[in-house]
Amino acid sequence: MTKLADLKKRLMENPEVREEYAIADAEFTLIETMIQARLEAKLTQAELAERIGTTQSAIARLEGGRVSPSISTLRRSAEATGHQLRVGFI
Repeated sequence: MTKLADLKKRLMENPEVREEYAIADAEFTLIETMIQARLEAKLTQAELAERIGTTQSAIARLEGGRVSPSISTLRRSAEATGHQLRVGFI
């Protein structure tokens, strides 16, 4: 039986897989950051939604990775949780 770590190592040798993995990893990191900010602010999805003018289901879709947030949504979410949004290119 192949261990997950071994499989990942073997797959990451493929440049196309590495590129797609990096893209997905960046998206998951953003989602994790959004969720962590909401939790640190002690807000439910419904409370955050009310603060930024959307619905709880829209927040659930964002946090579930089913939709990509706009810069405006990220900014409003950051402000609602007591943070500032910083976006940049590396």
